[in-house]
Amino acid sequence: MSGHYHRIQRLFTVFGFLVLAFSIWEFFQGVYPQSQGLMFIAQAILGILLIFVPEYSKKLLKVQLPNATVYFYWFFLLISVFMGTILHLIEIVSFWDKILHAVSPMVLTAVGYGLICMLLKNTPVKQVSPWLFLLMGFAFAGLCGIFWEFWEFICDSIGGMNLQRYATLEGTPFIGRDALMDTMGDLFTNTIGAALMGVIAYVQGRGNPDYFESYRIQKINHK
Repeated sequence: MSGHYHRIQRLFTVFGFLVLAFSIWEFFQGVYPQSQGLMFIAQAILGILLIFVPEYSKKLLKVQLPNATVYFYWFFLLISVFMGTILHLIEIVSFWDKILHAVSPMVLTAVGYGLICMLLKNTPVKQVSPWLFLLMGFAFAGLCGIFWEFWEFICDSIGGMNLQRYATLEGTPFIGRDALMDTMGDLFTNTIGAALMGVIAYVQGRGNPDYFESYRIQKINHK
């Protein structure tokens, strides 16, 4: 990995620890209830660990993600875990959640392209129709979005966390279509994000039969 890669990783890590310090300060200041404050601290620590997921995947799973995909993934961590949750922008900016639901499928679409490249093994990318990549990336991001809504449903069912916004902040349940608006809005935004990434890839890949090679997830074989 390049020195540029590690400099960005260190920058993200330093920012993560600063955000962790902020959440610890909030905890001792009693800004939030104790249980919620501890949850913020735990999520900050988890966010720092998630920065190193690409390296864990390389060492444990023997797969290496392209740097561009890793940078996009780090950007999503920045706006979701650190800025959205710990710095509370998701509470301050009403549409922040929708931004996250638009960006995450773009990252997942790129991962979908990389998975196709890896599964093709030694088959030259230029011999494969670009529509296979476009459809695979779109479908992969859409499926992950559905699984995320499943996860939110489970958390709401077990922990009453109201992640799918089926009730008001005071706990009053929404009725009819109002109860579906958040979930359907998330799925709709997820679809738009995946489609937008597909359009970007289509435009950038026109006239370049090897374009999707840049997304390849490489399997590391140690002899």
